[in-house]
Amino acid sequence: MMTIFGVPTQALFGQLLLGLINGSFYAILSLGLAIIFGLLNIINFAHGALYMMGAFVAWMLLTYLGLGYWWALGLAPLVVGVFGVILERALIARLYKLDHLYGLLLTFGLALIIQGLFRNQYGVSGLPYAIPSELSGGQRLPFMFLPNYRAWVVVASLTVCIATWLVIEKTKLGAYLRAATENPTLVQAFGVNVPLFLTLTYGFGVALAGFAGVLAAPIYSVNPNMGADIIIVVFAVVVIGGMGSIIGSVITGFTLGLVEGLTKVFYPEASSTVIFVIMVVVLLVKPAGLFGRTA
Repeated sequence: MMTIFGVPTQALFGQLLLGLINGSFYAILSLGLAIIFGLLNIINFAHGALYMMGAFVAWMLLTYLGLGYWWALGLAPLVVGVFGVILERALIARLYKLDHLYGLLLTFGLALIIQGLFRNQYGVSGLPYAIPSELSGGQRLPFMFLPNYRAWVVVASLTVCIATWLVIEKTKLGAYLRAATENPTLVQAFGVNVPLFLTLTYGFGVALAGFAGVLAAPIYSVNPNMGADIIIVVFAVVVIGGMGSIIGSVITGFTLGLVEGLTKVFYPEASSTVIFVIMVVVLLVKPAGLFGRTA
């Protein structure tokens, strides 16, 4: 059996694949956080709970309505996005002119409420969600076995992240969004409905979390704690990439997933803390983050 630095290639590439899978979720979740913070200046601590909600909506669509994975991939983000729009209009819109701390405390409270409701209803044990038959099985590569579904998760995450970045950075809609957050009075003078833009931005940001939840359901199972388990790491990814940096969140998410996978191979004891160690180092060297801009 071939080895690299004394590690069997199958074990090394297997961990790299797991790291890439984790990185896919880090990237898409941190992308939603970066959009909400960068365009709305809200630290959305409810993001993990909405990610969990996306997984549960997929499970409920299958269990109660018989709608499978492909339907859930379109409907669950829509449901979570509409729920996010209601939250933004009812609660979050009142905090735009206040200190960031108020938004963090509000969304943290919302996360606890949402998580508590699902825990009371469904318990804490994971609910199984089957991989769609079209994506079952895998490919036998020379150095490892590649499950089809995990490859799909990476491709889907990359596609959504790149498409979102292109819309925000390269289109007229994205230009309106950026302008609406920097000078809303001027943009409104041109006939643009700024409050509606901000509401839809928040809805889209949390819809990304719902989309990630559907992708995660067949891999991690569906349970009320799945959002709480990942949100702290995702916030660390956003801080490392730069708060509000769209491209920074994507690149950093995938990169840190791979770093975490490599750490599990060579120094497993540090795999759960390596991202936070990197965060501390980055904050000491560049407090705005790797891709962030200093004010």
